Amino acid sequence: MIAHIQGKLVEKNPTEVIIDCNGVGYQINISLHTFGLLPNTDQIKLFTHLLIKEDGHTLFGFVEKSEREIFKLLISVSGIGANIARTMLSSIEPKQIINAIASGDVSTIQSIKGIGAKTAQRAILDLKDKVLKLYDIEEVSLVANNTNRDEALSALEVLGFVRKASEKVVDKIVANTPDASVETIIKQALKNL
Repeated sequence: MIAHIQGKLVEKNPTEVIIDCNGVGYQINISLHTFGLLPNTDQIKLFTHLLIKEDGHTLFGFVEKSEREIFKLLISVSGIGANIARTMLSSIEPKQIINAIASGDVSTIQSIKGIGAKTAQRAILDLKDKVLKLYDIEEVSLVANNTNRDEALSALEVLGFVRKASEKVVDKIVANTPDASVETIIKQALKNL
């Protein structure tokens, strides 16, 4: 495996760069996030992931090590290939992807081009535990483990409201007033549903 490549930046565009490393030009696929972080100097270093398939070898490069780790997590999910993972990292910030997975936010992941509901749910199901273990996500785990939120959602479901619609409203209320009681959350939710 090629862990990183350091050399002279010969060519760059939003989807790929070419780095000259001791006379050998490496074509490396990048995300828009990495493109935005590329330095204005000639000498650069990218952390890489080499993807080997029967039809070729493809290098993916990242300015940040953490983005490479997120890329590896994403391509481990069935239905998410390297190009879709790169699109995900180009569409929204890597931290937003991690937060969406950790909090079970299907709509954020599904909003990315090429990701359907089933793939978004599979990504969350497959990666949620790994993400919570790997990344120090205090605020997300607080929202995810908020018992008042869960009780309010259960109550709204009993009242006949659709869970998805209720979750959006309740999450907004909890985000604005994290210490709200179950009654307060339910009352505010009923006004907005």
